Amino acid sequence: MPPIDRRTVLASSAAVAGSAILPGWVSDAAAQSGDASTTKPAAPGKKLNILILGGTGFTGPHQVRYALSRGHTVTLFNRGRRPKEWPAAVEELVGDRDTNDYASLKDRKWDVCIDNPTSVPHWIRDAAAVLKGNVNHFIFISTLSVYANDAKAGQDESAARHVYSGKDALAETTAELRKNMMLYGPLKAASEDEANKHFAGMTTVIRPGLIVGPGDETDRFSYWPVRLSRGGKVLVPPEADPVQFIDARDLAEWTIRVAEQRALGAFNAMGPAGELGMGRMLALIQQGIQSKADLVQASAAFLRENKVAAWSDLPVWVPGQGETAGFHRRSNARAMAAGLTFRPLPATAADTLAWWTAQDEKRRVLRAGLKPEREAELLAKLKG
Repeated sequence: MPPIDRRTVLASSAAVAGSAILPGWVSDAAAQSGDASTTKPAAPGKKLNILILGGTGFTGPHQVRYALSRGHTVTLFNRGRRPKEWPAAVEELVGDRDTNDYASLKDRKWDVCIDNPTSVPHWIRDAAAVLKGNVNHFIFISTLSVYANDAKAGQDESAARHVYSGKDALAETTAELRKNMMLYGPLKAASEDEANKHFAGMTTVIRPGLIVGPGDETDRFSYWPVRLSRGGKVLVPPEADPVQFIDARDLAEWTIRVAEQRALGAFNAMGPAGELGMGRMLALIQQGIQSKADLVQASAAFLRENKVAAWSDLPVWVPGQGETAGFHRRSNARAMAAGLTFRPLPATAADTLAWWTAQDEKRRVLRAGLKPEREAELLAKLKG
């Protein structure tokens, strides 16, 4: 790979962003053994009337199912282009945020609004024109890409964010963003500011990192259980480098519990509970899918010399040194104190592989990771 360029990593992540439930990990020991906490979240003290903007993507359906299971009432607002993915009656309101069509939300009230898809600030402003005064809590799903620097390990929610450097962030459209995905982080940061401005004193900002699990259309995590299930010799990056990510179901379920608690402020939402290395991640994936693949570790120098790209050619991984030393070492202490938990990684891996196997043949072409012939070439070179 060429020298790691943080902008390249973030652009790759942002470009994709544009396009059996178990309780969670509570410690490194639990993560390493694959054991899960047996603590069941307390029942909500109040049944909520929840509005979800979006609701049909990767995490939305999990939010809907979990909210319904806890007795809440759910309304979805989106363009109505996706089939139902939930098991019970859900009110559906149709509108288009690109064209500022919020007519179906007028004169309605909800306890909480969860905004899943916003990536341009005017979506927040336009929604606020209708929702302001009609919701008591606004939850904005943001991203770790809002942070301006990844060189320092252990940074928390107070770390410096990107500042949009264009003329007018509110003038940016999703079409313009797709043309220049380097705007993703700055526009998400500006969107956070709009949320805090229009819903002052009632805003929660959730910043997930890499979201993984069954249903992921990016294959940024799926590559590993799929590749390891094939067996043989598997090229892997330095095993000591740290990784962070979150199962979409853990993120979705915790978002509903945040709504129940009315927990305000910003939260970094990724796991596991403690630091997890790339090698241990792969071992736990192998445990979950019962793989006996032979892992062949390559040094960062070898990967750099052979132009193997972090994040895309070898997904999840970025070097744990230099300008990306803190990329997978963000503090999640505040989120965990607010009840964020993580299911065992072996379960996520097994569920992801089961989902992948059930897809049709056309879909079962990996969208991330090394092609088999390229991996074979690198393995031969490494052996030589």
